[in-house]
Amino acid sequence: MLPTSFIDRDSTAPPRAEPGQQWWRTAIIYQTYPRSFADSGGDGIGDLPGITARLDHLVELGVDAVWLSPFYPSPQADAGYDVSDYRDVDPIFGSLDDADKLLAAARERGLRVIVDLVPNHTSSEHPWFKAALAAGPGSPERSRYIFRPEKPNNWQSTFGGPAWTQVPDGEWYLHLFDAGQPDLNWDHPEVRAEFRDILRFWLDRGVDGFRVDVAHGLIKQADLADWHYPVEPLTGPATESIRPPMWDQDAVHDVYRDWRRVLEEYPGERILVAEAWVAPSERLAAYVRPDEMHQAFNFEYLEAAWTAAAQHEVITRSLAANAAVGAPTTWVLSNHDVLRHASRLGLPIGSPRPRGIGADDPQPDPVLGLRRARAATLLMLALPGSAYLYQGEELGLPEHTTMPDEARQDPMFRRTQGEQKGRDGCRVPIPWEADAPGYGFGPSGATWLPQPPVFAALALDRQRGVQGSTYEMYRSALRLRAQHQLGAGTLTWADGLDGVLTFQNGSVFVLTNFADTPAALPPGARILISSEPLDSDGKVPTDVTVWAEV
Repeated sequence: MLPTSFIDRDSTAPPRAEPGQQWWRTAIIYQTYPRSFADSGGDGIGDLPGITARLDHLVELGVDAVWLSPFYPSPQADAGYDVSDYRDVDPIFGSLDDADKLLAAARERGLRVIVDLVPNHTSSEHPWFKAALAAGPGSPERSRYIFRPEKPNNWQSTFGGPAWTQVPDGEWYLHLFDAGQPDLNWDHPEVRAEFRDILRFWLDRGVDGFRVDVAHGLIKQADLADWHYPVEPLTGPATESIRPPMWDQDAVHDVYRDWRRVLEEYPGERILVAEAWVAPSERLAAYVRPDEMHQAFNFEYLEAAWTAAAQHEVITRSLAANAAVGAPTTWVLSNHDVLRHASRLGLPIGSPRPRGIGADDPQPDPVLGLRRARAATLLMLALPGSAYLYQGEELGLPEHTTMPDEARQDPMFRRTQGEQKGRDGCRVPIPWEADAPGYGFGPSGATWLPQPPVFAALALDRQRGVQGSTYEMYRSALRLRAQHQLGAGTLTWADGLDGVLTFQNGSVFVLTNFADTPAALPPGARILISSEPLDSDGKVPTDVTVWAEV
């Protein structure tokens, strides 16, 4: 049996891009969800000092940058995506001084830092919204948001229920998410000026960029026309002729051209990253034209079926669409809003994509899910462009699918009366030490969401240095990716059998076997890494990815 993977024991991080080399085109960016990464204070909630204390894990893993989900002051109606102050840190996460220390510690280690920005909506506790409620109908304060004297349309919140809420004086305000997240009016010059100032506040503190939440949602169609439900509008139009009135309006691009000019006032390749649920790829590519954003999350890739045909199609489309505007393609398999891919890929191919899984729902196959997740990861990391990793995926963490309903905190669960389980299952605090309380998440053992027992076997201290572990596979793959410059490479499809995906990227030959029978590698292939052991005759089993030199 051939080795499971190439293991390089040297813990030195891969070489970083030098200034002026557009580091973001090939970067590996690691998402931390601060509530669930590491707790320094013992209250069961992760915080900025906890992240600072664990930065060496990211260096050892071999990533280039860390993206922080929101840490701003917030009533936490949506786990921090309801911001009440964009220029401070919520006390549950620390202080501005802690943010500065994190930025400094990351810089010392050669890591860049990207922070979340939430411009589509504020919290209902934001001073602007409080002033709007106090000022009354027709006031300048209300014009910063989207108020109407009558409910103008049938729009639904993406968390369930109506997207309009009535206030005591009779007017209605728009919230495409929770009622505690009123949408801003981006046709208002004061809103635009405020966010330019917010950008500069964090750029002056040294951040390297912004991940922009709901980047496709800022501008609404002027007539606020009805939408034809039950067609799901969140992921954007299927064709150019069908555009939901609340998403992906052309005028949104003027906002990002304006922001790009702000970033270019600063040295050091600061970047904008769009969270834009937009299809097809050509519409998404509009967000990364040369004078707009630098990257956009490739959700079409994340949602592609685990088949050779589907993967070939989405990779080809993504590369072509981004090449047309001179932008790199990004690749992502998991984040804080979707089922972890170690569980998602354990569901039958073609299954609906649920927003969370509960104990009474059909359960993913954990063995199959992890096997496919490892293969999918090696496939993704071999592609040219930039890739995003979600905290804990390097440990092979699954979704917590049996979490008790009483422990769930996602507003999606509440607003749908439990019909949708929500996103708590992918946000569970991650395990560092198998035998410690709370698996080493914090000094008290408390965790804001319960951890499943399987986390013990997947804890970092059970995987570090263990050949064939998921953690060591990630670490080796990232090192090989840097050594062979795969992020800056060019993909050339190779001839393959039905159900077998093969391509060349520079000196590396990549094969992923989706077929039911083993696949042969080219004669003389030298294995660099494989997601699972090969057969005794050197063939690649089903649901396995191999990198080789031929």
